[in-house]
Amino acid sequence: DLEQEVVNGHHDLVLTTQPVQSQELIVTPLFSEPLRLVMARDHRLARKNRINISDLFGEEVITIGEHHLFHHQISNLCQRIGATVRRDYEGTSLDTLRHMVVMGMGIAFLPALYVKSEIRARDELIISDVQGISERRNHVLAWRASSPARGLFKSLGDRIKDIAAKELQDVLTIQ
Repeated sequence: DLEQEVVNGHHDLVLTTQPVQSQELIVTPLFSEPLRLVMARDHRLARKNRINISDLFGEEVITIGEHHLFHHQISNLCQRIGATVRRDYEGTSLDTLRHMVVMGMGIAFLPALYVKSEIRARDELIISDVQGISERRNHVLAWRASSPARGLFKSLGDRIKDIAAKELQDVLTIQ
């Protein structure tokens, strides 16, 4: 929806994730972040020191509603690894997903920036990387190619990358 709203002039500039497909927009890559697996402390995988992609075969994964790009990314990931997206429960936000995982409703993949900023009580959740999964979210700035502020937007993108490189190098890969 954001992409079309920029094209229609409803927004001048958006910070979003790939893919952005409109030929009418300038897209400047900013950074990418990995996805982290989160699970309740009593989940069968919680005691494993190392989680492999094969450990997730048949697992039920919860995600946010299907109108989000993130939902599609997680659905595609689940299809590749043999996990199942739970359709009977969907979160309305990343916070909702986190609470659903704590309640034992399933496991979830969450963006690393969200994990770093929002999950403080490590005793509630196990946070893990999965060997064999290198899925990332690619963040970009996008604006209309015809915008008179395109120079400003390009400078803003450069500044965001500079700040991210200084403040979040432990989580992000700058593009």
